[in-house]
Amino acid sequence: MNTKITELFKIQYPIIQAGMIWNSGWRLASAVSNAGGLGLLGAGSMYPDVLREHIQKCKKATSKPFGVNVPMLYPNIEEIIQIIIEEGVKIVFTSAGNPKTHTARLKENGITVVHVVSSVRFALKSQEAGVDAVVAEGFEAGGHNGREETTTFTLIPMVKEKLDIPLIAAGGIATGRGMLAAMILGADGVQVGSRFVASEESSAHIAFKNMVAEAKDGDTILTLKELAPVRLLKNKFAEEVIELYKTNPSVDEIRALLGRARAKKGMFEGDLINGELEIGQIAGLINKVIPAAEIVEQMISEFNEAIVETKKF
Repeated sequence: MNTKITELFKIQYPIIQAGMIWNSGWRLASAVSNAGGLGLLGAGSMYPDVLREHIQKCKKATSKPFGVNVPMLYPNIEEIIQIIIEEGVKIVFTSAGNPKTHTARLKENGITVVHVVSSVRFALKSQEAGVDAVVAEGFEAGGHNGREETTTFTLIPMVKEKLDIPLIAAGGIATGRGMLAAMILGADGVQVGSRFVASEESSAHIAFKNMVAEAKDGDTILTLKELAPVRLLKNKFAEEVIELYKTNPSVDEIRALLGRARAKKGMFEGDLINGELEIGQIAGLINKVIPAAEIVEQMISEFNEAIVETKKF
């Protein structure tokens, strides 16, 4: 399969595994890369020394391209960027910040840079900043979202109309049919998060993986917009958030309820009651925890079958 994204990253399939906090360690990233996609390490939940360890283990586990996702609001961002450069990582996906901040430095060190956006305006700002590609993510996605609440299949054609660089679609994509739909709308590839959460190699807790596999449509909510919009599974913590909002709370009260390390508690430690369980709406289509390579294989098989079916029309 040949697209602008396979050419840019030198990969077999235009499937990127999202660099998700508490889910995307070296086992998952290397497994996806070995299967022909692009695996990403999620630096957002790693201390600098832990990231270095995961990069080194990933290099030993795969000879294929892989990258690192870096939320730019990370407190140790300068150290993170330096480690990425020192370890010879060739692909970086940035998010949650201004793409101008580190793009030039990364590119000066021979690194391909991609920025994640949620609007046409930020896609254009990213292009102006010199990134090599853009991920346009709709609000169906799990985890932290843009404030625009624009759906993926609305966002992709609007961004495609304005953008000159390669475009990756994200949010609500977990199947080959979804991949084909996104590419028909103008994407050159897709970024997949939630489906890879429920993979054997994901570093998430097995209890969280199983809960994702059991989720149905309507089991997620987008909330905490005053802090940073986040989509998560409904549980006791989510219900507490809903109840708090009925009191017209202040930002400080919302922040107090959230507390610290709640995402780690839920996704990594498996506290399904009090943890923050970040996942996308597409969880309703995920019903089994399987190897990452099988996920890639299924997506490509479904993609090819869907192409054949479209020829009927």
